[in-house]
Amino acid sequence: MQGGGVSGFQNAPVTRAIVLASGLLSIVFSANRRARALGLSYQDIVKNFRVWRIFASGFAFQSTPELMFGLYLLYYFRVFERQIGSNKYSVFSLFTITVSFLLEILSLVLLKDTNYISALASGPYGLIFASFIPFFLDIPVTSRFRVFGVNFSDKSFIYLAGLQLLLSSWKRSFIPGICGLIAGSLYRLNVLGIRRMKLPPIIAAFFTRFFASPSGSSSRPSRSLVGNMPSHTGRAVQNQPSTGFAPLVEPPESSIALLVSMGFDSNAARQALVRAGNDINVATNILLEAQSH
Repeated sequence: MQGGGVSGFQNAPVTRAIVLASGLLSIVFSANRRARALGLSYQDIVKNFRVWRIFASGFAFQSTPELMFGLYLLYYFRVFERQIGSNKYSVFSLFTITVSFLLEILSLVLLKDTNYISALASGPYGLIFASFIPFFLDIPVTSRFRVFGVNFSDKSFIYLAGLQLLLSSWKRSFIPGICGLIAGSLYRLNVLGIRRMKLPPIIAAFFTRFFASPSGSSSRPSRSLVGNMPSHTGRAVQNQPSTGFAPLVEPPESSIALLVSMGFDSNAARQALVRAGNDINVATNILLEAQSH
């Protein structure tokens, strides 16, 4: 990634821990030729209650395509951890994973006497598809384009990756994906006041201590994202026209500080806020899109 925007897992230790757990477990089960044995089933979960399968099925993917798309989406959605902080993102992750798991168990119980499905796909589907709720509602579209007469936006690839993962195993992956969307909606609706809850500081400190990116990565000098934005944006801030146009409003320091706390370069944050009309959500998306080019 280029530019002064935050890269890697900086300021996203919880996401890093989840990605590492998912990737390592997927590789271990695949190497032992046991990946296909994963997946939630009524027999293993309700009747035999195999705890190891519950944990493994919650993180390990069963196939390489699912692993690739799943880890890509988890990595992309790290922006939400930077927006709300690692503590609240831990609550979001635990809530959505737990609620999605319970809904999956309920679906298996309801379908146990039918031949519709015998097992569900494994992997952190609940967390991934729950993240599509804030992605849809909070991340604005900043650009649109057409390909062969079809309209796309800068968010289209994420939706396509999600659709690929949702349908990767058809019924086996479709149900966990829908359960994740429901879990994300319940969090959004602040059921049981979940959005106000926080974990004990010691838990957040654990993730920060063992899964935070090396501090040296944040101290390296970085180039401004202005180079990745249209050139007139940078010039507009430095040399505002004296006549013909109203002067641009200088971004408030509190907004710049918020973006910097998410790991972005201060100059890049200032330029993005100017371009976004001081809208934090739009500025965040601009910074993320710039760093991916």
